[in-house]
Amino acid sequence: MKKLLLALGLFVAAATTTEAQVLPNVQFGVKGGVNLSSLSNSGSVLNSSNRAGYLGGIWARFGALGFNFQPELYVTSKNVDINTSNGTSGSAKFTSIDVPLLLGGKIGAFGLGGRFYAGPLLSFAINKDNNFGSAVGDAATLRYKDSNFAITAGAGIDIKRISIDLRYEAGLTKQEYIDGSNNIKTRVSLFNLSLGYAFL
Repeated sequence: MKKLLLALGLFVAAATTTEAQVLPNVQFGVKGGVNLSSLSNSGSVLNSSNRAGYLGGIWARFGALGFNFQPELYVTSKNVDINTSNGTSGSAKFTSIDVPLLLGGKIGAFGLGGRFYAGPLLSFAINKDNNFGSAVGDAATLRYKDSNFAITAGAGIDIKRISIDLRYEAGLTKQEYIDGSNNIKTRVSLFNLSLGYAFL
């Protein structure tokens, strides 16, 4: 009898897990988090170090057969400290609306599971605050384009309605930096850690 009950319990658990991964579902929620930005290495001409920024916005997730599509829309602030070849230093901050379009897979059931995903990201600048201080003056200027492209990949865990995500964003579009006679192009990359809540 015990073996029969154990077999029945295992069958129910397997059926529930399969159903959770196969049946279509839709989720919608909000998210917020922090990021660390950096510029690609430009040798002795331009060096940068990480600074913390923030992000906040909304996300949706459409899943079936163990796979999902997750579009997001959030505002993010990216910050970097910069040291130039002429000995000046300062910080650059810019805010953008980011739209990642992620494809991935999910495992787990009973409100607990893991996810992995990757996809393109479109970034649209909404403010360009480049504060290098009076010492730099007009000798150094950061010019961020109105739209940039990146590729992002990461993983997350779900606990009921709570989602925790860690991802890496690799910039594909080169940003232009002018330091005196040097015209440098560099990419912005970052890590971000976010916490989300699903209303559906």
